[in-house]
Amino acid sequence: MGYTIALTGDSIIARPVSQYQDEPTQKLYSLIRESDVSFTNIEVVASDFVGDPAARSDGAHFGVASSNLDELQEIGFNLFSSANNHALDYGVKGLLTAIDNMKQRKMHFSGVGKNLAEARMPVYLTTDNVTVALISCSSTFFDEQAAGEQRNHLQGRPGLNPLRFEVEYIVKPSQFEVLKEIHEELGLKGQQEKFAKLGFDREVIKEGVLKFSDSNHRVIGSLNAKFKEGPKTTIQSRANPKDLAEINAWVAEAKERADIVIVSIHAHEEFEVREKADHYIHEFSRSVIDHGADIVVGHGPHLLRGIELYNNKPIFYSLGNFIGQNELIEQLPEDSYRRFNVPSNILPSELFNIRCDYGKKGFPGDPVFWISVMPYLVYEENQIKEIRLYPLELTKGEKGYQRGRPMLASEGKSEVVYKILSELSLDYGTKIIKENSEFFTIRL
Repeated sequence: MGYTIALTGDSIIARPVSQYQDEPTQKLYSLIRESDVSFTNIEVVASDFVGDPAARSDGAHFGVASSNLDELQEIGFNLFSSANNHALDYGVKGLLTAIDNMKQRKMHFSGVGKNLAEARMPVYLTTDNVTVALISCSSTFFDEQAAGEQRNHLQGRPGLNPLRFEVEYIVKPSQFEVLKEIHEELGLKGQQEKFAKLGFDREVIKEGVLKFSDSNHRVIGSLNAKFKEGPKTTIQSRANPKDLAEINAWVAEAKERADIVIVSIHAHEEFEVREKADHYIHEFSRSVIDHGADIVVGHGPHLLRGIELYNNKPIFYSLGNFIGQNELIEQLPEDSYRRFNVPSNILPSELFNIRCDYGKKGFPGDPVFWISVMPYLVYEENQIKEIRLYPLELTKGEKGYQRGRPMLASEGKSEVVYKILSELSLDYGTKIIKENSEFFTIRL
């Protein structure tokens, strides 16, 4: 029996979008509604501003009305990731309220929970034609946002499903010698040894690695990096082995209980340029497929990244934005005003205008953030038979309220999406074919 799966990226939704009747919008919504499975990443906290604003947030605190969840369902989505760096913008109370709001609507979501086990677990969606499992994780987050393990005698910590990663900065021998001198003169080695002697740091630093960590001045943003000698100056990253193993275990479990396993990863991190995913993202994506995943869907950087076919299973390294209404967040905490160095007495619209220099920079000033793609996967007998790629564009008006709602791309924007996505995907040996004016395909 056949079935279809539609995938989208980040939905930063702050206002209704289901009411628009223009043809490009309605055609897009029809594709979503007609799919057996339709996925998006909810990158807002739909708690009606319940909860305490977090002391820090990436960009802005994405609190919205819970009615926006109804909008996503009205568009046609029936499968959701909630694991991203904004999930705890309103603290634990905000997260738990958003979870309750999703449960009340019988939404199928994964990636967050009352403890680590809940956050790691898949959600299962069964339609007339297929059972799909979704495991959602985020590698872009602050430490305090990660869910914590439950113990026999103590509850865990509510949060998101974390995929941590480790970074080493590789420098040439001459550079390493300079760093050794700096490391010594700053007294960092002595500080680290004292900290370890107190029992507060049990990390074993490998021979030939310099850890630049200031255990004396422990403030947010303080120095914390590892340097290693190598033939050329570069940055290497790898997925945290424990997180990777635990996620892979759930992938294998899900494969026993579903026809299709989708793994969602929210990851901003880039390698050299923003359009290229960091090393650990490749490692993770291929590893979950090795353990049973059928699809990996990436999002986070709010722009397109390439597509890889790994063992004939698609990895979408980033689908960009589906809805981009981040400038329409109605309320912001004082922390946002401090972060962007603006007066406390101005209102949110002016804060966002100042942040993007009235549309000249930031998201409004760069066209790459206003195009996207929606993969539409066709399966028969649980085997992928066709991958269609529907190019999308987001409205980009002069003012914030005129920006960020999705539709099928115009001919001109479609050509832009095709050019960008084709070039980025060639790095993985993936050839994208322009079939017609509506969608592209990937030859399997």
